[in-house]
Amino acid sequence: MSQETVDDTVDPAASANADPAPPASDTAPRRPIGLDLLERVTAIMLTPVTEWQKIEQEPGGIVPLFLGYVAILAAIPPIADFLCLGAIGEIDANGTTVRMPILTALLSALFDYVLSFAVVYVLAYIVDMLARRFEGENDFSNALKLATYAMTPYWLAGIFLLIPGLRFLIMFGFYGAYLVWTGLPQLMKSPSDRTLGYTAAVVACAFAIYLALVIAGHTLFPFPRP
Repeated sequence: MSQETVDDTVDPAASANADPAPPASDTAPRRPIGLDLLERVTAIMLTPVTEWQKIEQEPGGIVPLFLGYVAILAAIPPIADFLCLGAIGEIDANGTTVRMPILTALLSALFDYVLSFAVVYVLAYIVDMLARRFEGENDFSNALKLATYAMTPYWLAGIFLLIPGLRFLIMFGFYGAYLVWTGLPQLMKSPSDRTLGYTAAVVACAFAIYLALVIAGHTLFPFPRP
């Protein structure tokens, strides 16, 4: 046997005892979850058209969307509302500061938070159900993405619930209607001439759901508001 053949022979025992190479996923730097969330929020608010194209390519699914996005952002309005009504208080017509009992305010906040998940799911169902009526394509996964990310402005505007005099600024949440309008052609494949009607139908249903929840909340947790 030649010297070259001996040198090229691999020792099986040495090969078995060698440390395996670490997986690529372990060596690559991991991005903080909060950074990804911040980038998604910024992009969907400022450049929704291009961001919807990225979102369409993502796998989606209830668990990642609910745990990674809804669970975090949907907490903003109820927390702000709880702090305002239960701690800061509101000033009535007589100049008296009125506060909701802490337990009632907490239950009201939990009620709003839990229903946020139901609202997203129901809205996604409506988006998917209306797709064929406006010559789009049924795709519940994409409808769930649309419902989730279109709620971003409303959740962000929920911070204004913290200050009694600025609570009306929650109306900035209607920017979500624009996100729906830009997202329907990309995610639900609605033709451009039907997108406006599609958007109006979805927004009308969302507004009806919102009013129903407001009435339910005020009925279950009555509070003398100024």
